[in-house]
Amino acid sequence: MLYIHQQAEWPHFTWREDAIAVPLAAVRHRQGRLIGRMEALGFDLRTEAMLSTLTEDVVKSSEIEGEDLDTLQVRSSIARRLGMEIKGLIPSDRNVDGVVELMLDATQNYAAPLTEDRLFGWHASLFPTGRSGLQRITVAGWRDDADGPMQVVSGPIGREKVHYEAPAAGRVAEEMAGFIAWFESPFAHDPVLKAALAHLWFVTIHPFEDGNGRIARAIADMALARSEGVTERFYSMSSEIRQRRSGYYDVLEHTQKGSLDATGWLLWFLECLDGAISRAEAVLGDVMVKAAFWERHKADPLNERQRIMLNRLLDGFEGKLNTSKWAKITKSSQDTALRDIEGLIGLGILVKEGAGGRSTSYALTGLGDQAANS
Repeated sequence: MLYIHQQAEWPHFTWREDAIAVPLAAVRHRQGRLIGRMEALGFDLRTEAMLSTLTEDVVKSSEIEGEDLDTLQVRSSIARRLGMEIKGLIPSDRNVDGVVELMLDATQNYAAPLTEDRLFGWHASLFPTGRSGLQRITVAGWRDDADGPMQVVSGPIGREKVHYEAPAAGRVAEEMAGFIAWFESPFAHDPVLKAALAHLWFVTIHPFEDGNGRIARAIADMALARSEGVTERFYSMSSEIRQRRSGYYDVLEHTQKGSLDATGWLLWFLECLDGAISRAEAVLGDVMVKAAFWERHKADPLNERQRIMLNRLLDGFEGKLNTSKWAKITKSSQDTALRDIEGLIGLGILVKEGAGGRSTSYALTGLGDQAANS
């Protein structure tokens, strides 16, 4: 069995035009309609939609790699870096800031050339301590394979299954030079196909010790931004890939062990993009609900803790809200939490649920009606 990078024709991908023509046309139509709808929104709504999308993209791209980031920290980091005046911002850890810097540079500066130095900068932003977990890795430099070949494996130690083995480290510099030159050259086909092929090509080279998946997805997002000609992001490919994670690894493995016919990968990518656009349309509805909520309560006397918690509830709070959770999240006392909550009940923003005592929880009022009217 040969991996695709061992094929004589590598890296000259092929595909069946007849197989991808219809789904490509359909997803490009939906992509254009979504961008058009978003551009028709007012500035504040468009900003909120983009902030929600970028936040989800960063969180879900990290989740794919098994890393859980705090959503509110991600949101705050993005808002600060884009100069957005958003209530309820909190400090963010440097690992969060690093992932955010990578994603924003890829999408906001999509027209800037992709270079080796830029890729090294992205890699350094992912690993600010020079470590992946507890292990020290080569940062801002190509892997050296000092510990053996770069492999994607699963299973317990001693019974590992090798899903893929990347090109030897000695080939990486030349392979990446070829990839970067292709990425920055004119492409004779639809630019969405270039995004899909860039993702596949990069993860096949696997040039870094760690972080290859996140950087591959950033490169694909950069190419998609070029296909649209806008810096604003309104759909998240990483979120959709997270939902299809098993299929993502399956189609990669199948493609990397096959011929250079990338039809199967392209079809999967187009289906994923279509799903991401569908998810974006749902997010647009949520953004409009949130905007209507804050418009209705713009004159209410709310403190910073209340704004933070209301934004959390509007963004989809997990589980039931009670005074203990309020106190923990806002770093306040139980008495302060109860006063904050009672103040919101008095304003008609929260309603009490449960039988009382320890089982008492609180929820937002009227969101069902807002959703119906949005």
